[in-house]
Amino acid sequence: MQEQNTEMSKATLRRLPSYLRYLYQLDKQAVPTVSSTTIANGLGLNPVQVRKDIAFVSSVAGKPKTGYITKELIADLEGYLGYNNTRDAVLVGVGGLGRAIMGYDGFRNYGLNIVAAFDVNESVIDTEINGKPVYHMDKLDSTVKRFKIQLGIICVPSAAAQGVADSMVNAGIKAIWCFAPVHLNLPAGIAVKGEDLAASLALLSMQLKTPSFSE
Repeated sequence: MQEQNTEMSKATLRRLPSYLRYLYQLDKQAVPTVSSTTIANGLGLNPVQVRKDIAFVSSVAGKPKTGYITKELIADLEGYLGYNNTRDAVLVGVGGLGRAIMGYDGFRNYGLNIVAAFDVNESVIDTEINGKPVYHMDKLDSTVKRFKIQLGIICVPSAAAQGVADSMVNAGIKAIWCFAPVHLNLPAGIAVKGEDLAASLALLSMQLKTPSFSE
């Protein structure tokens, strides 16, 4: 695998997980090799763009007629994206979305292991969801420090998100994946990725109304 190129665009980085998902499907079907054209056709992309993207993460060039060795390309993508290094995480907010995320076993393929969840709702405290324990929020700090966890997932309402983020940072969390549609004020050095589902729906609606509209 090549050393990471810091000039990779965000668009390229967003495409890499889709390549990996597609390759996982091929690997399950025991497909030994795959061409950039096959990947492009399977995902509705341009073959030239696919080749350029793969060149960022893999030092192995595709061979004429046969393409890339599927397992080798999977290994390169997993290594580049960090999916072969399991990252432990904690989740706060065991409502509908939080439960869905905890119930999604597919995260294991991408190196994410949710160690525990936290909430203030007494009806869910000391229960388990998909084999993961749910604790009261007052145990967040000790759990994060005990397991040296660096990734936190926020699934609480907007009004509570900043307080949860502050608690995570104080406990030692270094990266936050936030599903609350709110801007978080965080110290320098804390990585954050927001998922605004309402904004995504608005984008889809705009694309339905205006087919030529692009993100």
